[in-house]
Order: sequence, then structure tokens, then C-alpha cells
Amino acid sequence: MLRRKHKHKQEAELDITSFMNLMIVLVPVLLLSMVFSHITVLDLKLPDLAADSSSTPDKPDQYSLEVVIYKEGFVINQPAGRRLRAIPVNAETGEQDYETLSQTLQAVKARLEELSEEKRDIVVLSQKDTDYQTLVSVMDTARSFKAVVAANEVDAVLFPDISLGDAPANLAFDASPVAEGGAAQ
Repeated sequence: MLRRKHKHKQEAELDITSFMNLMIVLVPVLLLSMVFSHITVLDLKLPDLAADSSSTPDKPDQYSLEVVIYKEGFVINQPAGRRLRAIPVNAETGEQDYETLSQTLQAVKARLEELSEEKRDIVVLSQKDTDYQTLVSVMDTARSFKAVVAANEVDAVLFPDISLGDAPANLAFDASPVAEGGAAQ
């Protein structure tokens, strides 16, 4: 009988040092190159009818401000229900004219500041078939605008307290000039 000599084999140890070094470098690089999802939340305010004693059905608030969104353009009302300005869609592009809306709201804000009236709220009224992006763009336009202060571009506040509502269904967009002499065009 042949006897075999069994040599006792030692188990090899795993050397994972190089793998760990790779992971130490790779994980931070992957995390830094990763695009994180960014969700923006828009704060909306409900009109506080109970606290506003200056506004009654007999005597509406003369400084209340509305932007009504139509497919044909925007209507700015001040006071509520009384048209201050109509802004039709851009004739060249066929898209809503947010730049003119912003300029008009800036002029309204400046006029209110001249009257020493601190106005922070606005009501945005939209039709049922208004595009979501249009609604968000109107809210962004009404909230702030880009201004240059000391050679830096900053977001200047217009009307940050935004309330939403339904546009009157019985009224259509009217771009004709305002008949009243006191309203700016």
C-alpha cells in the first residue's frame, strides 16, 4: 500500500487592500458627479377674508390685485374685477408675454409704494384648461423679478403672497383699451 503524504495546505488570505482603496476613491467621485433631484415648493396663501376689515361687499379693497390667465393673454385687474390692463399673447411667437406682465406688475408695485401702501398679495385666476407651466410661470413672474443692485443681479420681491382661483367663466379676453381715464395702459 502506497501511502501518500498529505501536505497540509495553508489557506490563502484574501488581500482586499487594493479593492478598498479603489472603493475609497470611487464612492466619493460617484457621489460628487451624481445629479440630485431638486424639488421646488411654491407657497400659496388663501385670502384671509375674516381678518380683512377694510374689504366688505359694499366697499371692496381698492388695492386688491388680480391676474386673470386666458389663452389669448393676461388681464390685470385693480381693484378686483376692474380691468387695469390687458396683455395679449406675443404676436410673433404666439406665447404668453411674461416680460410685459412683469413690467406691468413692477409699475403697479411702484405706484402702490408711492401711495405708501404695502401690498404683498395677489390673486391669480385661471381657466380650467390653463396649462400647468403657464400657471407656474405666472406665479414666478408675480412673485419676483430680476433687478441689478450694486452690480449684482438679485431677485426683487413683487407680490410673494399668491392666492389661486378660477377665472370667471362668463368673461372672455378683451384687449381693447380701458375706457376709464384713471387706469394706466
